[in-house]
Formats: sequence, structure tokens, C-alpha cells
Amino acid sequence: MASSSMTTNATQKRSKLELRKYLSSPGLLFLIIVTQVPFVVAIYFSFTNWNLLRPNSKGFLGLGSMWRNYARILTNSTFYTVLWNTVVLTISVVVITFIFGLAFALLLNRPFPGRALARTLLISPFLMMPVAAAVLWKNILLDPASGLLSYYLQFFGVSRFYALEAFPMPSIIAILSWQWIPFVMLILLAGLQSLPESTIEAARIDGATGPTMFRFIVLPHLQRFIELALLLETIFILSEFGIIFVTTTGGPGIQTTNLPYQIFLEAFSRWNVGRASAYGIFAVILANIIIVLFLRVLNNNNQAEVPA
Repeated sequence: MASSSMTTNATQKRSKLELRKYLSSPGLLFLIIVTQVPFVVAIYFSFTNWNLLRPNSKGFLGLGSMWRNYARILTNSTFYTVLWNTVVLTISVVVITFIFGLAFALLLNRPFPGRALARTLLISPFLMMPVAAAVLWKNILLDPASGLLSYYLQFFGVSRFYALEAFPMPSIIAILSWQWIPFVMLILLAGLQSLPESTIEAARIDGATGPTMFRFIVLPHLQRFIELALLLETIFILSEFGIIFVTTTGGPGIQTTNLPYQIFLEAFSRWNVGRASAYGIFAVILANIIIVLFLRVLNNNNQAEVPA
């Protein structure tokens, strides 16, 4: 009797596991459809000469010239400028938001009068639509005639200037950093609040100072939260388009043109779907390279900080 009941329980457990696999199948199928199918279609279009101004040019380039779109991109100096802009924009925003996000998370993790109000004010930039944030910065803060930046700088003897024209890339970095600092702050604040108070008290009893506690207790505990925040933010910053479109339209020249905006120009200004798809493949490759590098740097830093 006992053996038969054990067999029945084991059968029920197996059936439950199989049911869980079936229940996750629709979600997995949906994820494949919305991510991998468009990627495969983009790969196909990158080997075509399809231009929307020439509807009959949708055919495959052929084995002899199938790499023509990629060859033209790699031999164009504009591509390397756009690639450099994308890397600089992504790394700068991620580093700045990590530093300030961690600082604000440490601040909000301590009790002080008005903490709830401060938390609400710090979160508000992330809740704003990217286009609205771009309009706010362009017309209210950075406008040379009526912007607050030019108004206050004149008290220090600085003449009025258009920051988006004089410093286009730093201006875009500032706007994106302002909007994404709350995102990093929230994730790291959640990590800090999950740190057991008993661990902190034990470290204080053992005589650990603030910097030592931060290096050997807080940072190792935040490792997974930091990786999650930087991973998600990197993905979103690499696909940034709206703020660049509203503020600088990729200019002056191509000084603020990143890969997503270059894809937009190829697809909807030059109507070259084939070359735009090839740019999209390069964007996916770049995203994977940057994400892997970020994760390796984080893992190496965390391993180096573990005491022997």
C-alpha cells in the first residue's frame, strides 16, 4: 500500500511538472513571435535591394551581391561616426545614472524629514514621457532666448547660447541621464531595503566603518540589482530615438545621430528598407557586445572586492 501511494504521488508530481511546461508554452511562443520573427525578417530584408520608391526592387540580391548593403555601410565613414556616437551616448548615460542613482538610493534609504516628498520628486522625471521631457528641456531649459539656463548664466557673465547647438552630445546625455536616474535609483533602493538589518548591526559590532561596510557588505549585496538595472537601461538607451528626434534631429550634422536614428533616416528619409535592415543588424550586434562587456566588468569588480 505504501509503495503504491508513493508511486501515485510521484506520478502526480510528474503530471504537475508537465502541466507547468504546457502553461509556459503560450508565453514562450508569444516571446518568440514578437522578438525572433521580426529579427529574422530584418535579416532577410538586409539581403535585398528593397527601396520604397521602387516597389519592384524587393527581390533578393543574389548570392554574388547579397552582402552589398553591409559592404556599403562598412565602407561609409558616416557609419563609424554613428557607431561612436551610440557607444559614447550609452556608456556615458549608464555611468552617470549609476553614480547618481546609487547616491540617491543611499540617501533615501536613511530616514529623514520629508523623505516621502523627496522620493516622489526624484521619481517624477522617469514618469514623464520622453517626448514631453525633450520638449521641456529644449524650450524651457535650453532655449537661448527664454531658457532658464541662459537666464541664470548671464548673472555669471556668460552670454546667451544654444546648448543643443554648442554642446549637442552633452545636452542629450544630460537629458537622458536626468530621465533615467530614477530608474536606477528605484532598483538599487529596493536592493538596499532587502539588506537584512541584522547584517548591518553585526558589522557595526565588529567595528566596520562606513566605507568598509559599503565596500564589503552593501556592494556585494547589490550585485544582482546593479546588473539588472544596468542591463535594462543599456537596452533602452541603445534604442533611444524620441529625445534625439525632438531636440537635435541627429545634428548638428550627424554629431548626435545614433544607430536607431540612422535606421530611421535610411527607412523613412531615403526609403531604403534593405540598408535600414542592415543597420538594424549592426545595432543588435552592438547591443550584445556592450551588454556582455558591462556584465563582465561588473563580475570582475565584484570578484576583486571579495575579501580573501
